[in-house]
Amino acid sequence: MAEDAITRDASADLGEQGRADEAKGPGDKRPAEAPPASAPEQPAAAPAAAPAPKSGKRKFVLIGIVGLLALAAASYAAYYLMVGRFYVSTDDAYVRANNSMLGARVAGHIAAILPGDNALVRAGDVIFRIDDGDYRIAVDAARTRIATQQATIERIGRQVAAAVSSVEQAQAQLASAQAGLKRADLDFDRQQALSTKGFASRATFEVSEAGRDQGAASVRSAQAAYDAAKDNVEVTKAQQAEARAQLAELQTQLAKAERDLEFTNVRAPVDGTFSNRLVNTGDYINVGQRLGNVVPLDGVFIDANYKETQLKRIRTGQRVTIKVDAYGFRKFTGLVDSISPAAGSVFTLLPPDNATGNFTKIVQRLPVRIRVPASVAKQGLLRAGMSVYTTVDTREGAADADAETDLDAPMMIHPQ
Repeated sequence: MAEDAITRDASADLGEQGRADEAKGPGDKRPAEAPPASAPEQPAAAPAAAPAPKSGKRKFVLIGIVGLLALAAASYAAYYLMVGRFYVSTDDAYVRANNSMLGARVAGHIAAILPGDNALVRAGDVIFRIDDGDYRIAVDAARTRIATQQATIERIGRQVAAAVSSVEQAQAQLASAQAGLKRADLDFDRQQALSTKGFASRATFEVSEAGRDQGAASVRSAQAAYDAAKDNVEVTKAQQAEARAQLAELQTQLAKAERDLEFTNVRAPVDGTFSNRLVNTGDYINVGQRLGNVVPLDGVFIDANYKETQLKRIRTGQRVTIKVDAYGFRKFTGLVDSISPAAGSVFTLLPPDNATGNFTKIVQRLPVRIRVPASVAKQGLLRAGMSVYTTVDTREGAADADAETDLDAPMMIHPQ
């Protein structure tokens, strides 16, 4: 037992000594307890001359990088001088189309909407159908009035014929009266001659005189009847002309009624895509109200807004590389169609007035119309409003642009 206690005491002393050494750290160790350091430090001093090759390699790499950068800069400068400076680009460009607005020419309730939204339509296709009940009634009423007026014209025509017959009858009566007057004049002259010589009685002379006066009165009466008959013909003919004029007016009203009836079918004016529907079935619409749009995708074009400082070399007919944002790296080639005669700010509702207040110069932009190839437009991939990136190759007009008389060149004139 005594030996076991001695052994435990020795182990405890050794453990306490070890913990004390760990608490002191390496710096507190005695020189006798520290491991010999002179032997491993001598090999570490040998590679001190090695940094010289590493510094030379780094210098060689830096020279190579600088050379590559200089070569790239020279290549870019050569490319810019030979080609790049003739390309003018902008991302302020958009696909446009001559949208046709569908409007109502007559008022009424929407009875049907035939095509669906964003459907392809052809010119003449019915897009909206307006309730046409009232317009059909108007057409029938106009046709009835025309039929009545035509009957009136026929009746007046028969009256004209009767009036002409009356004129002929009055003319015959006038001729008869004139013949009777002539006979009465002869009888009066004969009785007057006999009465002067005393061969005729006074009574006989007076009878012949009265017969002459009666014949003259009959002629005057027949003449008046003849004149009245002729005037009646003229009046009847005037009534006939008035009736015909009224018939023409009624026919115009019928044409308008039929036209209004046709306008109850709102048709597509051009081939394109029906979009932007603004009404629903059953809605009441007024004359001129906007109903929707037809976008002709086959005739799309591009309006690129170039800075005024970029327009020096742009000419009509130059090739344009077009990249559509929606289709990534797909490109196609168009042509410069025309250049706007004024900046966009000129056509605004309230143009800026730089003559008042402080002035800050702002580079203006002018729209350049770019023609899209028909083969590309017919694909229907370009939609109005899409953003595009355009690059104009101005090498064809570079010589004219650099000339001193450039501003007087015919190419600067807006194309007719």
